[in-house]
Amino acid sequence: MRIAAGVEYDGARFYGWQRQREWPTVQACVEDALGKVADHSVTLHCAGRTDTGVHGRCQVIHFESYAERDERDWVLGANARLHEGASLLWAKPVSDSFHARFSAARRSYRYRILNRWVRPAIDIGRVAWFRKPLDAERMHSAAQALLGQHDFSSFRGQHCQAKSPIKTVHSVTVCRRGSEVWIDIEANAFVYHMVRNITGSLIAVGEHRRPVSWIGEVLAKKDRAKAGITAPPNGLTFMYPYYPDFPDLPIREEVAFQTI
Repeated sequence: MRIAAGVEYDGARFYGWQRQREWPTVQACVEDALGKVADHSVTLHCAGRTDTGVHGRCQVIHFESYAERDERDWVLGANARLHEGASLLWAKPVSDSFHARFSAARRSYRYRILNRWVRPAIDIGRVAWFRKPLDAERMHSAAQALLGQHDFSSFRGQHCQAKSPIKTVHSVTVCRRGSEVWIDIEANAFVYHMVRNITGSLIAVGEHRRPVSWIGEVLAKKDRAKAGITAPPNGLTFMYPYYPDFPDLPIREEVAFQTI
C-alpha cells in the first residue's frame, strides 16, 4: 500500500532533508520513526528537498508499507518516535499513481525577513534579520518580472543538479506584515538556491540600491554573478506542493481535532 503524509519541521534542527552522513536529517528521522510503526524499513520520497536551516510547513512524502495501520496510528506512532523538531501532520492511503515529487504541479515557498533595527530573540532561526528599512512595494513591483517561464540561471546556485534552469513562476508577491517582509513564490519547480538568490536581489531593490527594473535585467543576463547575494536559509520555508490530480490530500488545511 502507498501512503502519503504531510511533515512539518524546524530546519534549524536538521542538516537538511536528505539522508546523509551528518545526523540528524529530516528524511532519516522520519524514515526511522515510520519504520518502527510499520515494523519494517521504509523509504521516503518527498515533494521538494530542502537545505540545512530551511523549514517545512507541509512537506509531502510518500512511502510503501504492507502494515495495516489507520491514519491515527501512523501519525501518533511516528510522532512518539520522531525528533522533536519534526511532526507528522496527517497520513492518507493513495493510489500507486501518486508520487510526492512527480505528481506535484507546483511548489510554494515563503521567505520571512524581520525588518527592524533590533535583532530577533523569539523568532531567531525562523526569520532572516535585515536592519535597514526595506520598501516592500518596490520589491513586489520588481518581482513581477519573474512571472512566467524563464531561464533562471541568474538565480541558480553553483551546485544545482537540475537538468534545466528553465522554470515557470506562477505567482510571486512581496508584502509587509508589521515588522516583517514576506516573499511568497509559487512555481512548477525551483533551481538550487533560487528563492534565496531572488530574495538577496530583491533586498537590493528594497534598499533603493537598485532600480525596480534591475530584477528583470538580471534575469535576462542568465549570469549568477550579476545577481545579488544569497539570503540566509533560516528565513525560508517550504510551504506546500500542489497536486491537481489528488485534491483530497489535506495539504493546506489546519490540523483539526479528531474524535476517537
